[in-house]
This record gives sequence, C-alpha cells and structure tokens, in this order.
Amino acid sequence: MSLVKAPAPVRGAAPAWLCWSVWGIAAFFYLTGFYQRVSPAVMTSELMRAFHIGAGELGNLSAFYFYTYVAMQIPVGLLVDSWGARKLLIWGSLSAAAGTFLFGSTSNFAVACLGRAIIGAATAVGWLVVLKLATHWFHTGRFGMLSGLGLFIGNLGALLAQVPLRLAIERFGWRSVVVASAAMILGVGALAWGFLSDDPADKGFESYAHSAIQEQRGATLSNLVKGFKSVFGYRNTWLIFFAQGGMVGPILAFTGLWGTPFLRARFGLTATAAAAVCSLMIVCWAAASPICGHLSDRIGKRKPIYLLGSAVSATGWAAMFYIPALPLAAFIAIAMVTSIAIGGVVLGFAYGRDSVPPKFLGTIAGVVNIGNMGGPAVLQPAIGWALDKRWSGEVLNGVRIYDAGAFQTAFLLMVAWSVLSCVLISFTRETYCEQRA
Repeated sequence: MSLVKAPAPVRGAAPAWLCWSVWGIAAFFYLTGFYQRVSPAVMTSELMRAFHIGAGELGNLSAFYFYTYVAMQIPVGLLVDSWGARKLLIWGSLSAAAGTFLFGSTSNFAVACLGRAIIGAATAVGWLVVLKLATHWFHTGRFGMLSGLGLFIGNLGALLAQVPLRLAIERFGWRSVVVASAAMILGVGALAWGFLSDDPADKGFESYAHSAIQEQRGATLSNLVKGFKSVFGYRNTWLIFFAQGGMVGPILAFTGLWGTPFLRARFGLTATAAAAVCSLMIVCWAAASPICGHLSDRIGKRKPIYLLGSAVSATGWAAMFYIPALPLAAFIAIAMVTSIAIGGVVLGFAYGRDSVPPKFLGTIAGVVNIGNMGGPAVLQPAIGWALDKRWSGEVLNGVRIYDAGAFQTAFLLMVAWSVLSCVLISFTRETYCEQRA
C-alpha cells in the first residue's frame, strides 16, 4: 500500500519577524538597485576621463541602466506572477553582480554600456518583488505604508551612492569600489536562495494574498500577456503611467547624474559638497515616502496627496533653476521641499493597484514602474544632449566644462514634464483605497 504525504497543516498567520525578514531581503536588493542607478552622479569626471566622453555620451552611459530596466518591466511583471518572487530575485542578484563587475573592470566604452544595461535589466525585478511579497506576507491595509517604506529603503541606497560613495572613490578609486559592490549583490542572492519564500503557505502559514492572486501562481505566460493588454483598458493606468515619469524622472536625473556638475557650475561647490546637497534631497524624498503612503491609507484616498505632491514639486523645480540670484541656502531649502513633495510618487503604485482587478497586481506594478523609469531614461541623455549643444568648448583635465546657463536651458525638459504630470493626475479617478473587483 502506497503512502501519500499529507499537506502541511495551516498554522495561522506567520510570525511578524518572519514576514519582515522575507520582505526585508527583497527590500535590501531594491536598495542595491537604487544605489546602482544614481552612483554615476558622483563619478562624472572620472567616467568622462576614463572613457574620453562628453555629456551626451555620459548621459547615455548612465541611461543604459534605465533603457533595459524599462524594457524588462513587462516580462518581469508577467514572470513575477508566474515564476514567483524567489526565483526572480536569485537570478536578478546573480546577473546584477555580473554586470557590475563588467562595468567596473572594462576600459571600453561599449562594454561599459553593456555592463550598465545588464545591471538595469537585472535590478528590474527589485521593486516588483518588494510589492509582490508585501501582498503575500502582509495585510492589504498595509500596502500603502509598505510601498512607502520600500521606497524609503531604496532611497537609502541612493544616499549611500552620494557622499559615502564619493569618499570611497577618492580613497580607493572608482573601479575598485564598483567591483567591490558586485560582491555585496552576490550576498543578497545567497540570502534569497537560503531564506526567501514566495508565500507564507510555503511554510505552512496563512497567506494574505487575494484568491485571484493565488490562482496566478504558475499561470501560463500566454494568459498573463492577455492580462497585460487588459490593464491598459482602465483609464487610470494611462494617466498614472505618464505622470510617474514626470515626478521620478527629474529627481533621478538631478540627484542621479546632473545635480553635482550643476551645483559646481552655479555655486562653485566641490564634488563632495555637491553630493551632500543631493544626499539631503534623497533623505527628504525617502522620509516623505512612507509618510505619504500612511496618510493615504489613513484618509482613504489616493488622489489628493498624489496631486499635491506633483504640483509642489513642479513649482519647486522651476524655482530652483530660474529664480535669479537665488542664494545657496534658499536653493537648498526649496530643494528639500521639492524632494518631500516627490514622496507622493509612491502612491502611483497603490493608486494603480486599486484601479485594476487583483489578478493584475504584478502586471500593473510593472506598468507603473515603466512610467517611473521612463522619466530618467529619457531625461538623463536628453539633458546631456542639450548640454553638448550649449557647450562653450572649455575643457579642464580632459573633462568638458558646462556653465550654469547651459544647465538652465537643459533643465527646461524637467520642468515641462513635471507640469504635465500635474495635468495628468488631475484627470485620474479616485479609488478611495479600494481595489477594483
């Protein structure tokens, strides 16, 4: 007589420490991805000198991360529902480590672009895995707060890529620091392999995921592709998609690449001091994100905070760049307010999630994230192109020098998209924090 192994009994809700540990592994990988996307900002001179390039090529080198990051959002959005978070996170860590090593070790510009492209494609899994695990391991009423907390943790990675990274580069050189960071990313993959599970049910605990989401586990890609097409049948999807780029794009274009050289040109700051200003902006953005998510959950609405954040940030960017003779202290104060307002961008994920049926969770997260990264993917190289058009021909130690006027012209692109975001968000339909049936 054959014996059939009975399924593990459900033991109720998983303990809090286990939920936070599983989610925390994914959040830490997201931190490394944020670190990667903004790290070129504090090594602009080193990269331009190492690869003999100008602002346009530098913008493209940095943006190769975003090109593949955006391109991977559709397949990752589908695969996170089919393969599960654990498998995606393991492969993402291995690939990101390989791309980081390639970028830091090569002297060829094309190979460096390839390394950045691999990093972008690999880290594309980070945010969607964070949201996916939040849905399975936590109550749905905490989704807005967890989205904000996830973005806060990601911004800690961006913070590490400012003054601490600049000091490390000055001490050890940019190549050594970049190669060393590959080992850290491998460590995240090891943690995911050893400890991460897709759902509490895998460990015998009760899952928080909606039944429609549970049914997606193991679904065929053909069915998921049909779901992706269906997501764009909802009005809010289109509006949020384009609005996100106008909020995320400017701050990542500024703190992630062009802020440091701009501050040096306009205020005469050193690279470290300029990085400190960008760090302060990242801290403000990071701190505001979980607060915005919590307030939205508390008041039961998404649109008011989302729209207010967009309007304040658009006004702030315009003031930072175009108020004549603006003192450095006033610039920093406006930059802080602008960054705090951008914390409202995290609501795009909760807003999008509420706007579609629960079975499209992974897909809508991917769509919104494409909107997010589409902003810097367009703005970083576009600003570089505009700077080269206004370049006076000045070169110092093999690096092109751009004056403050050139930056002000190029930054019109950031302000214009920020204003467009306000218009788009004003046309969204409030969901009252309730997911569409």
